[in-house]
Amino acid sequence: MAKVEIKAPIIEEIKAYTEKASSVVLVDYRGLTVEQDTVLRKSLREEGVVYKVYKNTYLKRAFEGTVYEELSKHLDGPTAVAFGVDDATAPARILSEAMKKADKLEFKGGVVEGTYYDAAGMKVVANIPSRDVLISRLLGSLQSPIANLARVIKQIAEQKEVA
Repeated sequence: MAKVEIKAPIIEEIKAYTEKASSVVLVDYRGLTVEQDTVLRKSLREEGVVYKVYKNTYLKRAFEGTVYEELSKHLDGPTAVAFGVDDATAPARILSEAMKKADKLEFKGGVVEGTYYDAAGMKVVANIPSRDVLISRLLGSLQSPIANLARVIKQIAEQKEVA
């Protein structure tokens, strides 16, 4: 079997992940213990994030001609890739949490919803709450004035009943 025949399915697998992903984050995982890596993989899996380690050449080939092509400049040394399918900020957020416990783990770069970010930019993206949290905050802020209005009307009605 030729080398190209072995590489092609792996590159196609990466391309399939990139087509479904709303974000791709690259990290340097050098120095992680097996326990730290296991905990990290579990937390990523629970949030619907695909976390894999591929050869850099495979990633470069898969990223060619896509919005993720700019990530190719970060593909040196050990690289793990996290594909955010459901929540665009989930990979950055979970990896950032893991970095607090595993100081060896560090961002290389990423693309979130078509926008490229370097390592510093990924740290900023990691601070963005999930979509569900943002929606609940919005609904809470919309509900608060309505609830206050209802209380005031109820108090006025109660005062009229007493009088």
